[in-house]
Amino acid sequence: MLDPLLSSPKLTARQQQILELIQKAIASTGAPPTRAEIAAELGFKSANAAEEHLQALARKGVIELVSGTSRGIRLRGRDLRSINEAREHQLTLPGLAQLALPLIGRVAAGSPILAQEHVDQTYHVERSLFQRQPDYLLRVRGMSMRDVGIMDGDLLAVQSTRDARNGQIVVARLGDDVTVKRFMRRDDRIELHAENPDFRTIVVEPGEPFEIEGLAVGLIRNSFLI
Repeated sequence: MLDPLLSSPKLTARQQQILELIQKAIASTGAPPTRAEIAAELGFKSANAAEEHLQALARKGVIELVSGTSRGIRLRGRDLRSINEAREHQLTLPGLAQLALPLIGRVAAGSPILAQEHVDQTYHVERSLFQRQPDYLLRVRGMSMRDVGIMDGDLLAVQSTRDARNGQIVVARLGDDVTVKRFMRRDDRIELHAENPDFRTIVVEPGEPFEIEGLAVGLIRNSFLI
């Protein structure tokens, strides 16, 4: 499970099935499914049937729907601030397995992403938030991944790796710049796709400086960090 619920609303069997499908998609690709993908996976006759279930989940506070995007589905999560406030009063939270994740702000040109000078602070989060364990949180800059629900100021949970499959959302280094994009490897080049039509696809030609820093394995919304 990627994100704990703010409450525990009672879900129908179908709603629970759709919620688990969303969680699975985000865990494997870093992005939620489209309505059409949900309909195809669950055998609905149309994407409208999927939309009705998504609206019901949104009314119950389990997800948030972002209008105007095909993948505008965002899981609701626990406010990390409340966890940190609790830790100010006690060193450990009984029965709660936690991860200490450094929050990376801006990355200096050419230096390792986990260099100490890049760490703004450390968040202590429940290990059960993520199906794949992250190594750090990266503060998202800009709106190039808007259509998969990754917004400016969000915290992207990243698992360090040098490898990625086509279609996964990666943190990549291009020379001195670090960016979050959808990864595609072609026969003669690498493409980094934005999820916002206002941003162009980045094409990495053979010999150009490029390195994968990690995979997106979860997201913490900026609205929970105010």
